[in-house]
Amino acid sequence: MERGRPGRIKTNRHFEARGQLMKFRPLHDRVVVRRIESEEKTKGGIIIPDTAKEKPQEGEIVAVGPGARDEQGRVNALDVKVGDRVLFGKWSGTEVKIDGQDLLIMKESDIMGVVAA
Repeated sequence: MERGRPGRIKTNRHFEARGQLMKFRPLHDRVVVRRIESEEKTKGGIIIPDTAKEKPQEGEIVAVGPGARDEQGRVNALDVKVGDRVLFGKWSGTEVKIDGQDLLIMKESDIMGVVAA
């Protein structure tokens, strides 16, 4: 641990997420989510045009922060982990582009639940 800053761990500038090095590490109770694209066709074979598609509300967590601090200064770990498939609200998170990927950054509280594998 670093001297003078309790609870801080020195890390390199890159953050490993799902076997890839990201140049971004979320803080506190934030998570980075990659949207899982919806189907291009219906079960009946009808192709859905891009203009009629809604943004998917399901994604895969690619990075997580260490957790939020409580009143005593202890870090509370998150309930989700890298690789979890999650559902989130239509307007949840902030859209960003990191390492050429379109991702969402959101608080853990914006996630409605984890989808069972």
